[in-house]
Amino acid sequence: MKALRFQPIAGRAEEIIDAILRTPEVASCAKELFTIHLVCEELVVNVVNYAYPAGTDSYLNVEVEKKDGWLVLRFIDGGVAFNPLEREMPDVSLPLEERPIGGLGIFLTVQMMDEVSYERTGNKNILTVKKRISNEEE
Repeated sequence: MKALRFQPIAGRAEEIIDAILRTPEVASCAKELFTIHLVCEELVVNVVNYAYPAGTDSYLNVEVEKKDGWLVLRFIDGGVAFNPLEREMPDVSLPLEERPIGGLGIFLTVQMMDEVSYERTGNKNILTVKKRISNEEE
């Protein structure tokens, strides 16, 4: 397992996403890389932009594990308690101009990953996403 720690995180979303994508565990998943990139971008940007009140100390830990045909990414932050899975999923059947802003990123994450779970442990948000990966390392 690869453990990454970022502190502070303000203004560092691109750097954090790049570091996750460069881990050997993620980089070796060529067929799933587009999906993983999109999901990481959504989750990291949300933590960087919304998890912490302005001016507070912020961190994001990311655990990356590739095991038994799965890629597991765990995003851990000490921000405001927020379970994105409790948010009502957007009605994607509505025309774009009728849809409210927000919520599409977590919807895409749930749709694109095989498993998504959230827990609040102590003062930490822990969002875990799992993707079944091919055995081929291209």
